[in-house]
Amino acid sequence: MNMPSDKARALPLGALYIDGEWRNAEDGGTIAVINPSTEEQLATLSAATANDVAAAVVAARAQVDGGPWSRLSGAERGKLLWRLADLVDANRENLAFLEAIDIGRPYFEPYTFEIPLVADTFRHFAGWADKIVGQTFNLPDFAGRPRHSYTLRQPLGVIAAITPWNAPTMIASWKLATALAAGNTVVLKPAEDASLSTIRLVQLAEEAGFPPGVINLVTGTGSIAGDALVRHAGIDKISFTGSPEVGRTISAIASQSFKKVSLELGGKSPQIMRQDADLDLAIGGAAISFFANQGQTCACGSRLFVHRSLANEVTQRLVEAARAIRVGDPFAPDTQMGTLINAAQMRRVTGYVEKGIDEGAKLIAGGSRLAQPGFFFQPTIFLGSNDMTIAREEIFGPVATIIPFEDDEEALRLANDTNYGLTSVVWTRDLAAANHYARSLRAGSVWINAWGPPHPALPWLGVKTSGLGEELGLSGLLANTAEKTVSMVA
Repeated sequence: MNMPSDKARALPLGALYIDGEWRNAEDGGTIAVINPSTEEQLATLSAATANDVAAAVVAARAQVDGGPWSRLSGAERGKLLWRLADLVDANRENLAFLEAIDIGRPYFEPYTFEIPLVADTFRHFAGWADKIVGQTFNLPDFAGRPRHSYTLRQPLGVIAAITPWNAPTMIASWKLATALAAGNTVVLKPAEDASLSTIRLVQLAEEAGFPPGVINLVTGTGSIAGDALVRHAGIDKISFTGSPEVGRTISAIASQSFKKVSLELGGKSPQIMRQDADLDLAIGGAAISFFANQGQTCACGSRLFVHRSLANEVTQRLVEAARAIRVGDPFAPDTQMGTLINAAQMRRVTGYVEKGIDEGAKLIAGGSRLAQPGFFFQPTIFLGSNDMTIAREEIFGPVATIIPFEDDEEALRLANDTNYGLTSVVWTRDLAAANHYARSLRAGSVWINAWGPPHPALPWLGVKTSGLGEELGLSGLLANTAEKTVSMVA
């Protein structure tokens, strides 16, 4: 695959986008963007104040409350979303470059997977924009008079979309596409560690012709810009992807004014490798799940339960696979794994590795930072048990734990013994066993003999600590609407 051209390596200006204008923060505040591959400053972002956030909410409110956007038909909203998808395709190299350099992930990952999925997401929900309908009811007369009752599906209003740093472009598209297709307006707040591709995406939305105020962008810190956005009375729903700790805080604040929320809060996802698994398929798939995006994915299948009869072979082959992974410059053609996002994440991952060793887990691959500039960490595998901290808590790094099991009953018990429930993977040739696991695993999604990102047609949700509410799919679209009942009596 070709690396990005010189033209595709352009960095966007790090300004706020409010009511159709690019501007600096009210007080001129900025945040330095650090390149995680070099630990050097890459760019500068505007750091939105509470007043900047308020201006963005006012602009969004004006469009949804009688502005030109509120008068567009669903088909017209769909055309704008489709136009944005075309622009994403045309700027695929630039968007992939920005995500790779901002996060430190290999360029081929966003170029091959996430950016095409961004375009697919906008197109999928463009098709839904004119198909959001209510229901009619054939009810008995009311007080002796004919009654006609029906429901309307209407936009919620202004959506606060708060995105994480690990897959910023893709997750921004999830929140934007569903909210806009349903007729809402959006104030988008990307993670301060990875805002560049989101800024570029908003530039493309402006080019696509979305009216001023429909999409607003406020970059900055969570403690100032994020907090002001969550607390603003003009917000009707908060859509957040991030940590359980921040999710709990957002939920508590939102409950005070009864705002709607959707929260996707990570996972500690199990993979189950049964005795009848196709090992060539399963081992390659498991390794991808462990180490894609340096293990910095919410759906990372970092708990691998292996049938005891396969444990030795699987362990040996996974260790070989981990040691063969080429870690380095995200733009080197042979790089397979890049860097952690920042110094804090390096300390977090290192701390969990030390904790695993202290608790008696056997380190069988990796476990150390690379001796070079950048936040590079070796692909790491432990042999351990399900009660260890490394198997209980989300590490968000390239660290996996192999845990043997005896039979399906034990595998299910261990897989479900977690505070999380985002996704899960089963490797088996047995269709009956696959169906049994699919029904019994307590997770929002189950993969059989594969692992990958969600398709926009499918709902994406978690249970337990992994979240609340739905994104994507029809249920994710309707979650951005309010249903209103109308009864007419003649």
